[in-house]
Amino acid sequence: MPRSDAAIVRLSGVSKIYGATKALSDVDFACFGGEIHAILGENGAGKSTLMKLVSGVIQPTIGEIQIDGSAAQLVSPADAMSRGLICMFQELSLVPDLSVRENLMLGVPGTGLGRLDSTVVARAQDILSKIDGGAIRMKARIADLTLAERQQVEIAKALSRNPRLLILDEATSALNASVVEKVFHLIRAERDRGVGVLFISHRFHEIEALADRISIFRNGVHVETFDYGAYDYGAIISKMVGQRIDDLFPLKPDANANAEEVIKINNFGWGDRMRYVSITLRKGQITGLGGLDGQGQGDVLHGLFGLLKGTSGNCLMGGEPISITHPKIAKSPQLSIALVPEDRKTEGLIMDQSIARNLELAALGVDGIDAGDLNIYQPFLEALELKCNSLDQTVSELSGGNQQKVALTKWLALGPRCMLLADPTRGIDVKTKTQIYALLRKLADSGVAILLLSTDYEELIHLCDETHIFYDGRIVQHLSGDDITAENIIAASLNIHGVEDTHHA
Repeated sequence: MPRSDAAIVRLSGVSKIYGATKALSDVDFACFGGEIHAILGENGAGKSTLMKLVSGVIQPTIGEIQIDGSAAQLVSPADAMSRGLICMFQELSLVPDLSVRENLMLGVPGTGLGRLDSTVVARAQDILSKIDGGAIRMKARIADLTLAERQQVEIAKALSRNPRLLILDEATSALNASVVEKVFHLIRAERDRGVGVLFISHRFHEIEALADRISIFRNGVHVETFDYGAYDYGAIISKMVGQRIDDLFPLKPDANANAEEVIKINNFGWGDRMRYVSITLRKGQITGLGGLDGQGQGDVLHGLFGLLKGTSGNCLMGGEPISITHPKIAKSPQLSIALVPEDRKTEGLIMDQSIARNLELAALGVDGIDAGDLNIYQPFLEALELKCNSLDQTVSELSGGNQQKVALTKWLALGPRCMLLADPTRGIDVKTKTQIYALLRKLADSGVAILLLSTDYEELIHLCDETHIFYDGRIVQHLSGDDITAENIIAASLNIHGVEDTHHA
């Protein structure tokens, strides 16, 4: 179905003001049925404020919102939902202690946990099975799911509401390429039946794959709306950040196969989830881990940081055997291993605590480091250009990109020999990504060994010196040099060539 002539939602002269801060300034904007409309901009550009206005979470300070050409006051998310405006926010809205089935029913008018609408449940379950192939059980507790699984449930929940306007804020940030394509197929189907889609993503290849039109926001201002293809990548980045970024990724030096070994694992395993994994982390190199979600690559990071009980195989540091049975051992000065986890909000930070308090967490109990000396963190905060009012500000008040800067900085102050990173740029803006990429390359150049798990194959291609692709708990492909391509990563992730289950003696 072609794009409709009439806008589903139109904003006219809309501003949203918080004290002295203008989150949105005099915005004119429209979204039509039958189009996928991408919203681009740095964190803090106004994208999430726009989504909250359209979904009834907040109301404009000045200006008018129109629904189907008539002025409307969206007084609550329930009000917006009743009009067919369905939003999936980056901050997931699932209730951890309820089941998948119960969460899929939350917010559906006229239902309750004791009286479920079987039609809505059946539709949601069908959508979820198209995404995950039936792997996620409806009776499973949300708290027991991975971040990627929770995101899939949230997507199914949004799609099952029969939206007229579907609002997706970083909906695929935790998903691998294979699952993303299934989600995109469903989104395109919604567009083709006349649904309008507002899509926020910091992954440009997702914008390329999906967007019909693009709107750019910067500092609360609607910069421009244009059809996809009107500008090249460099021009779009320039409009987003106000200056041209010629190259998102830093120059990757030639790999040195003879670089000093920092950590070497041989036949590392953990039950059926991780088997016969052998990886060498070298001084000054970035080693990537790729593959579909939950194939064992995350367990490598957890095992190396002492979070798993009952691992097998052996681990060497500097050629000497080591036993990492607890995170306290991993982060000790003798080993100096740092872990930046996948979900910064639940695993990496204490959201209701100050920046200063969060910075101290990694250094607590480490000999020779005064965790309370904020001066040790300052060089890294300055290098990453942390935006905050003061270090007493609560972490929850920061943008996602600035939260990740805090999660990184607390470890950098320890001077790690090895950094374990799980999707460190998930859901953050392009300028912050550029800062983090530059920092990682600078750390590698200074001699740090980096192990980077990423669901973004562009990061594996352009940032990593070598990459290991996982399938069913084991490495099925080792890629280096010019062999690190999107085609090779995706083929190995799906185990298209059927690599046999072998292991190294």
